[in-house]
Amino acid sequence: MESHQVLKEAFESPHTSPKEIASELGVSLSLVYKWAQPRLKNGSGSRNPLDRVDDLVRLTRHHGIVEWLCQRAGGYFVRNPKATGSGNYQVVPATHTIVQQFAGLLDAVSRAAQDNSISPQESAEIRLVWDRLKSFSEGFVRCCEQGDFEPIQRELDPTSR
Repeated sequence: MESHQVLKEAFESPHTSPKEIASELGVSLSLVYKWAQPRLKNGSGSRNPLDRVDDLVRLTRHHGIVEWLCQRAGGYFVRNPKATGSGNYQVVPATHTIVQQFAGLLDAVSRAAQDNSISPQESAEIRLVWDRLKSFSEGFVRCCEQGDFEPIQRELDPTSR
């Protein structure tokens, strides 16, 4: 989906209107409508905020921007692994690793809860382990879908890079 299509869909939401958006952002209503149109050579459409954020991420190569946006939206960013297409189907090691990561999360939770309370430091550790597990799990599922576990093997073995 193109950025202008995402914005057009958002503007059709019952939660807000282009007029409210323009007022809140301090831009003209016509500009907001142009954001929801494809950029064509004849002048319709306009460079929209989503395109600008995309450019920022591309130019800085800093995914913290996307992670921050996801957090603000109540979510979490998980980068998709690149498929190699090599057909290197090493399912067992990848499966073993994902089970180990789940066990690591359970261990962090059980250690933290032993005294019937969880401190801010213990909570931070649980968050760190959970975030790693979510990221690894997404990579695992993508590799399952593509039948290629080489990306996970490279992530697990730093000498293979």
